[in-house]
Amino acid sequence: MFDNSEFFEKAIFLSLGKNIPIQQATLIAAGNINQGVLLETSEGRFFLKTNFETEKDIFDKEAMGLKVLRENTPLEVPLVHGSGRIGEQSFLLMDWIQSGKPNVSYWKELGLGLAQLHMVTQPAFGFHEDNYIASLTQSNNPQTSWADFFVENRLEPMMGKAYYEGLIPLGFYKKFQLIYPLLESIFPNEKPALLHGDLWSGNIIKGKDGNPALIDPAVYYGHREMDLAFSRLFGGFDGEFYEAYNTLFPLEPGFEERESVYNLYPLLVHLLLFGKSYLPGIQKTVQRLLG
Repeated sequence: MFDNSEFFEKAIFLSLGKNIPIQQATLIAAGNINQGVLLETSEGRFFLKTNFETEKDIFDKEAMGLKVLRENTPLEVPLVHGSGRIGEQSFLLMDWIQSGKPNVSYWKELGLGLAQLHMVTQPAFGFHEDNYIASLTQSNNPQTSWADFFVENRLEPMMGKAYYEGLIPLGFYKKFQLIYPLLESIFPNEKPALLHGDLWSGNIIKGKDGNPALIDPAVYYGHREMDLAFSRLFGGFDGEFYEAYNTLFPLEPGFEERESVYNLYPLLVHLLLFGKSYLPGIQKTVQRLLG
């Protein structure tokens, strides 16, 4: 048994309001940011995420994002039971989703489910509060223009942070800012769409009966092509996923040319989290845009 039983018991009590005996605790994941533990109890299985991040509300924001997804997509999303902080350690307790092999309609269901999520809209791009993508703060100040939102809430904050941390030189920072006036003419005019916000293959799991389930969101209302571009950045999504999506909510022509522009944001996130190996992809897109 993975031994941190006192912490686990407190997390369950704070989440469920009662003491539940833990029969077994198994360490499932120990990444750069979070630790994941399967808790087997007398009242079922739970998944507990923990970390020591200084941002004390990071799991509260994730819990809110999971709740929003559960309310707005037919796809499976784990039910959150509680989140908070015990001492210097944050926690998030949710239902355990038993993973298995994908069923025959797995990719079709994922494509249709994401399209339905993207049909949920509101008047402005953004969200009613800021949240996080991985461990980085994600600003969601509302804007009626997607290009303005993308610059002011996505690109510029990450570029400023990258420059401050010595990951990019001042010359490239200034060069990067030259693409901002070009963006309005690049993006199609669409309504704000509710996004997962961190849609790579590691945040999609095979849930009950082999159906797709969404985890680890960074939700906001943005351009729906953000999710689709990010899904293609590192691969892992079958072509049937994109075909199903387009049957329900067809993309505007030219997505392939816009894809790398959207992916400036996740590449900047990875630059900040994992280092300069992600800089060449950013430079390539900037060079293409500036000619």
